[in-house]
Amino acid sequence: MNGHVYEKIEAMLTSRCIPYRAVEHDETRTSEESARARGEELRVGGKALVVKADEDFHLAVLSADRKLDSRALQIVLGSRKLRFATVEELMNLTGLTPGSVPPFGRPILPFDLIVDKSVMRNERIAFNAGSLQKSIIMATSDYLAICGGKVADFSKE
Repeated sequence: MNGHVYEKIEAMLTSRCIPYRAVEHDETRTSEESARARGEELRVGGKALVVKADEDFHLAVLSADRKLDSRALQIVLGSRKLRFATVEELMNLTGLTPGSVPPFGRPILPFDLIVDKSVMRNERIAFNAGSLQKSIIMATSDYLAICGGKVADFSKE
């Protein structure tokens, strides 16, 4: 699936006439490395985390300068248990490696999407787009208009 994720995102943005900037860069594995490679502040990055809440997987997106508040997300999702997806689960579900997951659920990735309010404080969102070497930067307002995610408060400094 991973070879097609970038193309699916690009096709979705193009078909809806949404402007974006594509950036190719050296492989990045952390939010900090990605921010440097894109020439953007860390907070502009959209950190996409696949979590398992009870029996279901979800995609949680927050500003890259924030940390996940697991308890808050658990409450928002109404789950008793919450954990990160393993590398193996991530690969089986998406074909992606950690750090390459874009901030899109269905129809790009097979997850319900939840977006932290921290993303809304930025004019732009930047993210690795199915690859550790390809990023997309776009207006946050456009992202929120098309992502189909529920917005909630589940991050901390």
